Amino acid sequence: MKKLLTLVMLLLGLTTAKAGEDLRLEDITRGVYSARGVYGINPLNDGESYSMLDGKCIKTFSFKTGQETGVLFDANNTKNTSLNSYIDGYIMSPDEKTILIRTESEPIYRRSMKATYFIYNVRNKTLDPLSENGPQECPVFSPDGNQIAFVRDGNIFLVKLLFNNSESQVTKDGEYNKIINGKPDWVYEEEFVTDCSLCFNADNTMLMWIRYDESEVPLYSFPMFKGLAPELRENAEYPGQYTYKYPVAGAKNSKVSVHSYDIKSHVTRKMKLEIGEEDYIPRIFATSDPAKVAIFTMPRHQDRMDVYMANPRSSECKMVLRDEVAPYITEDMYNSIHFFDGGFVFCSERDGWNHIYQYDLNGTLKKQVTKGKFEILDFYGYDPTTGSYYYSSNEESPLRSGIYKTDAKGKVTKLSQHTGTNGAIFSKNYKYFVNTYTDLNTPLVTQVCDQNGKTIRVLRDNKEVLDKLSGKNLGTKEFFTFTTGEGVELNGCIIKPWNFDASKKYPVILFQYGGPGNQQVLDQWNIGNCGGALLEQYLGQQGYISVIVDGRGTGGRGAAFEKQTYLKLGQLEAKDQVETAIYMSKQSYVDKDRIGIWGWSFGGFNTLMSMSEGRPVFRAGVAVAPPTSWRYYDTVYTERFMRTPKENPTGYEESCISRASQLSGQVLICHGMADDNVHYRNTAEYVEALVQANKTNFKQLVFTNRNHSIYGGQTRLFLYTSLVEWFNEKMK
Repeated sequence: MKKLLTLVMLLLGLTTAKAGEDLRLEDITRGVYSARGVYGINPLNDGESYSMLDGKCIKTFSFKTGQETGVLFDANNTKNTSLNSYIDGYIMSPDEKTILIRTESEPIYRRSMKATYFIYNVRNKTLDPLSENGPQECPVFSPDGNQIAFVRDGNIFLVKLLFNNSESQVTKDGEYNKIINGKPDWVYEEEFVTDCSLCFNADNTMLMWIRYDESEVPLYSFPMFKGLAPELRENAEYPGQYTYKYPVAGAKNSKVSVHSYDIKSHVTRKMKLEIGEEDYIPRIFATSDPAKVAIFTMPRHQDRMDVYMANPRSSECKMVLRDEVAPYITEDMYNSIHFFDGGFVFCSERDGWNHIYQYDLNGTLKKQVTKGKFEILDFYGYDPTTGSYYYSSNEESPLRSGIYKTDAKGKVTKLSQHTGTNGAIFSKNYKYFVNTYTDLNTPLVTQVCDQNGKTIRVLRDNKEVLDKLSGKNLGTKEFFTFTTGEGVELNGCIIKPWNFDASKKYPVILFQYGGPGNQQVLDQWNIGNCGGALLEQYLGQQGYISVIVDGRGTGGRGAAFEKQTYLKLGQLEAKDQVETAIYMSKQSYVDKDRIGIWGWSFGGFNTLMSMSEGRPVFRAGVAVAPPTSWRYYDTVYTERFMRTPKENPTGYEESCISRASQLSGQVLICHGMADDNVHYRNTAEYVEALVQANKTNFKQLVFTNRNHSIYGGQTRLFLYTSLVEWFNEKMK
C-alpha cells in the first residue's frame, strides 16, 4: 500500500518533502543566522604578514603559513593608560611604528563618525590620547608617520608625535551648519561615498584639505521625540528637533575650495583652482611628488571629470586630465583611484564599459589596461616591480565576480578559485591575498590564498550558519532569465517554498530595488533580505513564492543598459516590474490574481511607481522609506540622473505623487521620522496626494526617531512582522 501511495503521488506530481522546523522572524531579525566577516585585516609592509583585530589585541599572522606570529598591541600590556573601552578599529602609521586605537565610536551619518583615539607606540608600548579636548573625526597620518591631522567641530587640528604629541589648531573658521574643513558635508558624504577630505603631501611639509562653505545651503529639520530604545529623556516634556544642511534637487550646494597649510611657517593658502561656483570637488589625493596634490573636480551635471595637479606652496593648479562620459560619471569611479610612484590608475566608462586606465602624473595616458564587454568592479592595486594590475570583474557573468591579474604584456590570469561573488585584500608585495567569497548557497568564507589562488588558511567559513539552518524548512533558490514584452532580457532569482508543489497555484511577492547601477540578482548569500534570503524563506513558509528581478537601469551590464533611465527615473524600472508580474502570472504554478511587490528606499519608490504604472497587476505592496518625488531628494544623486527640476520638468513630474490617483492594489507605506536621507516629508506629501485623490487603498506606519534603516530595539521585528501580516491580509 505504501509503495502504491508513493507511485500515485509521483504520477500526480506531488512532493514528498519532509517537514522540518519553521524559521522564526524573531531569530531572523536578531541575527541568529547572520554570517560574520573578518574585520580589521591590514597587510603589513614586509609583504609576508598582516595584522588583525582580535578583541583588545592586534595580532600579526603569516600569509605563507597562516599562523600567528606576534602581538602588535595588547590593551592589557601597555604603559600610561589602561584601556577599558571596546576597541572598534585601528589605523597603522605608514612606517608601522605607531597605531591609532579607535574607541567609543559614535556614528554621525552613513559613513562618518566621531571617536576617541589613542596613540600607541609599538616599540615603547605607550598609550596616550590623541587629544584630550573632545572626540576626533577622520584622523590621517603623515607619510613619515610623525604627524596626525584630524577634524573636530569643523576645524582641523595637528598633532606632532616628535614634540610630545603637541596639538595645534590649523583652522579656526569651522562652525556647525556654516563651515566645515577637512571632512565632507552631508551630501558629499552620502553621494560621493567619502568621509575624509584631508591629506598630507609626499614630504610631510604641507597639509591639504577641502573646505565646505554650506552657509547658503537650505536647512532641513525633523522632530525628535523621547521615544524608546534609546530613550531621549531631554525630549520628555517637549519634542526636540534635528536641523542640518540638506540641498534638494536644484537648490544651492556648498561652495567648495582647496587649501594648504605650511606646517613649518604656519601659512595657509587657497589653491588657484579655476572651476565654476557650482562645480564639485569629490576628492583630493597626495601623489608621490611633494609639489603635486591631485584634485578631482566635476561640473554640476557630473558628465565630466577633471584632474588638476595643485602645488601646495605656490597654489598654482594645472589641469592634466579630462574624462568626459555622457550622460554622467558614476560614483564608483572614485573607488578605483590608485596612486603610485610617478603615476595613477583609475576606471572610466568611456568605451561603454568600466575599465582600467593608467596615466603618469602629467596626465599622459600610458595604456588602457582592460578591454571587453565586462565591468571592472574593484581595483586592488598596481605592482610597479612586475607591471601587473590586480582587480575584480564580472568577466564570466553579470551575476558573478572573480579576482584577476593582468601582467605587463596583457596576459590575464584568474586568481579566485570559487564561482560566485569574490573580493580581495592583497599583501603589499602581491604574493598573497585574503579572499572573501560567497554564492547563492554559501555564506561568506574568508581565507588566505597564495598568488595563484591556492588556499593557505581559512579564517572563517560560517559553517555554523549552515548548521543552524540545517533541518529548517528552506526552499530552493534558482536564477532565471526572461524577455519582457518590449524585448528586454532581464535576470532574476526565484525562491520557492520548501514544500513547493508544481500542481498548486501560489501567490508571488516581488522584491526589488532597481536604482541606477544597483544589482540585487547576484550569485551571493546576501541575495534578498536578512542573508540567505531568509525573509523570503520565511515568506515561503507562509506559502509565498518570492521573485527578485533587476530591471533596466541596474548595474553589471554596461553603461548603455544602466544609463537608459537617464532623465526619467522610475518609468522604465516600473514597467519592468510590471512585466515581471505578467511573466510570473503565466507560470502554471502562479495565482495571477495574487501578486505583490515591495522594496526599500529606491525600491519603495519603484513599488509605488509600479503599482500606479497603469496595468493593475499587483494585489498588494509595501513601500519602505520611499522617495515619492525627486524634487525632495538631494542634489548630487538626483541631478546625476535627472538634471535639475528647471532643466527637466517633465522627468520630475512623473513621480509617485503625480501618479497617486492611479494607485491600484493595497499598499502599506512605512517611514522613519528621523530619516536624514529620504525625509519623512516624502511619505507625508504622498499620503496627502492619496487623500485628496480619495484613495483609501493604503495604510501608513510611522516610526518614531528612526532613520533610513528603521532599526533599534524591536523596531525591525515590528516592521517585518507588519510586512508579512499585510501580505497575509491582502493576498490570502
